[in-house]
Amino acid sequence: MDYRTLGRSGFKVSALGFGAGTFGGKGPLFSAWGNTDTDQARRLVDLSLDAGVNFFDTADVYSDGASESILGAAIKGRRDEVVLSTKLTLRAGDGPNDVGASRHHLLRATDKALKRLDTDYIDLLQLHHFDAMTPVEEVMSTLDDLVRAGKVRYIGASNFSGWQLMKSQAAADRYGYSRFVANQTYYSLIGRDYEWELMPLGQDQGVGAVVWSPLGWGRLTGKIRRGQPLPEGSRLHDTAGFAPPVDPERLYRVVDALDEIAAETGKSVPQIALNWLLQRPTVSTVLIGARNEEQLRQNLGAIGWNLDPAQIAKLDAASAVTPPYPYYPYWNGQFAERNPAPV
Repeated sequence: MDYRTLGRSGFKVSALGFGAGTFGGKGPLFSAWGNTDTDQARRLVDLSLDAGVNFFDTADVYSDGASESILGAAIKGRRDEVVLSTKLTLRAGDGPNDVGASRHHLLRATDKALKRLDTDYIDLLQLHHFDAMTPVEEVMSTLDDLVRAGKVRYIGASNFSGWQLMKSQAAADRYGYSRFVANQTYYSLIGRDYEWELMPLGQDQGVGAVVWSPLGWGRLTGKIRRGQPLPEGSRLHDTAGFAPPVDPERLYRVVDALDEIAAETGKSVPQIALNWLLQRPTVSTVLIGARNEEQLRQNLGAIGWNLDPAQIAKLDAASAVTPPYPYYPYWNGQFAERNPAPV
């Protein structure tokens, strides 16, 4: 397993992390993506740890908290081997203060997460979204207090825009608070928006990417092909409305390129898609999910080898889109020559 620093910190995380969103099976569709129970979860955690994976991610809203509880039980006795990550701020109750990043909610939600995870500290606490109703000074001071209290080791953001992330970092710098070292973000061969603004920001500010849905919401599993219907049993039948949009022709163009490289390398389509991400700038860890041992073993096969430059170039070309203004290299390339893109 390859280990990388989490942003501009000295903390090492495995290049592949395990996403525990499938643990539990409670609550509405968006928060209950699987029904892995404690015994199954313990087996998946053990296999991950044996393979060198140390990063495990969840959130308080996954299966109405059951994901945290099951993950906590699954790592019992092996806590020191685990980098434990969870997320707060999405609605986690019916009360007016059961949502957002207010001091009140962050303190209460952290204590509840610690109890469900059955641990004294959280290695990485992330805000699940930006709360425009709460001043960033209040948010960052509260997170800093949690770090100083020993309940949290590092802090991160998720699903922030560039200006929201930068505004938070600026407040932390202004008052000497803990800074974000991680940005849990959507990034895949069919979702490269991260590269336009958030990747350059990550490079400049020392914020490492924790990549969610690296297979494009299940579209890069190797089961979707040009001219073929969506396979029976695919989660996309139920969850496509939640998925980040993608132009169908671009999806098939990427899948065609993945198939060509799979024939060259003997690797699977998802392994190739994951390996491409592992070679991108600012990526600290890529979250893989699994409902069973076979899926986990397949995803773990993305590590320990690298695509060659020609294969990377083929995937880059197949997945390329024209960035929107002001990221598009305009002025006949003169501006781009003086300000080269980060990727």
